[in-house]
Amino acid sequence: MTSDKDARPANEAASAEATPDSSTAAHEASGPASAEAADPTAQLKAELESTRDRYLRTAADFDNFRKRSRRDLEDAEKRAREGMLRDLLPVFDNLERAAGAATTTQAPEAQAIADGVRMVLKQFTDTLDRAGIKRVVTVGQPFDPNQHEAIQQIESADQPPGTVVAEVQAGYLLGDRLVRAAMVVVAKAPAS
Repeated sequence: MTSDKDARPANEAASAEATPDSSTAAHEASGPASAEAADPTAQLKAELESTRDRYLRTAADFDNFRKRSRRDLEDAEKRAREGMLRDLLPVFDNLERAAGAATTTQAPEAQAIADGVRMVLKQFTDTLDRAGIKRVVTVGQPFDPNQHEAIQQIESADQPPGTVVAEVQAGYLLGDRLVRAAMVVVAKAPAS
């Protein structure tokens, strides 16, 4: 038993001697790091770099937000124009029908009204042109399902199959975007 007591103080003494060495080693190892942490210039430089980084990221985020907002506004404006155009196209179609029907009438009073309708139709067409709205080209063109809606096929020896031979209702583009497909009649090969 006495040997255990003697062994314990010897171990404690050894560990006590080891402890100052390890704390000295730890102090020496943390010495340069502590010197950097204690250096206020290095801390300020690190904070400045961090703040500059945050500023640049915030500026980039704001720039992206501004671009996205502008794009969203342009899209909303385009959708509003398309909606208005869709509402006005039936009126335009009726003006065209009225102008076409009036040419067959011979009465002088009817001709005055027909001239007025043609003037309104011309003004309407000019307004559509200024707004960037174009009529889809149909007759004589190959059928394009992206711009044409075939409502009938007729046999034709004059036109190659798949060619638009008549337009029932005009189609319109707003820029490069289709607002309304043209309703067309398409040629097919004659039956043998």
